[in-house]
Amino acid sequence: MKGYKIIFFSVITAISLTFCAMKQELQTEFPQEIQSVFYQKVKKDTESSVINFYIEFKKPLAANIKLEKIYFHNQESLVQEITPKDFKSSFLQSNKKEDLIMDINPTKEYCNKAPIISKTKFDIKSTEAVLKYKLKNKTYYLKISNVFEKPL
Repeated sequence: MKGYKIIFFSVITAISLTFCAMKQELQTEFPQEIQSVFYQKVKKDTESSVINFYIEFKKPLAANIKLEKIYFHNQESLVQEITPKDFKSSFLQSNKKEDLIMDINPTKEYCNKAPIISKTKFDIKSTEAVLKYKLKNKTYYLKISNVFEKPL
């Protein structure tokens, strides 16, 4: 009986430590100096627009650093290299509103689709973004504050 208790508590401890290790820690400093971070909205058509997110470095990005994703405005996107100092990420935003059927008879409202509520990976403000990058094959997350919109 004593052996079962030891095994049980060992398993519980191992599981709880695993969940602690899964939580991403947000870094506040990047290993290289960032010159500017901004975004620009480009109107695609009447129903959608694109947000282009830019990161500019003072010097070309070091070879041991690889930018992977940007989390911004409840979306995520891969990072593309424009030049060794400039990087871009694009987010599509749809302005299309679906028509809802509103009727006194609830069976006629049956065709309405339920809203899709997506849970984001990070709890950040609208002026903040999170950059996922790898440094020496280890993944880090950088919280970027004061992201501003730059007019076209």
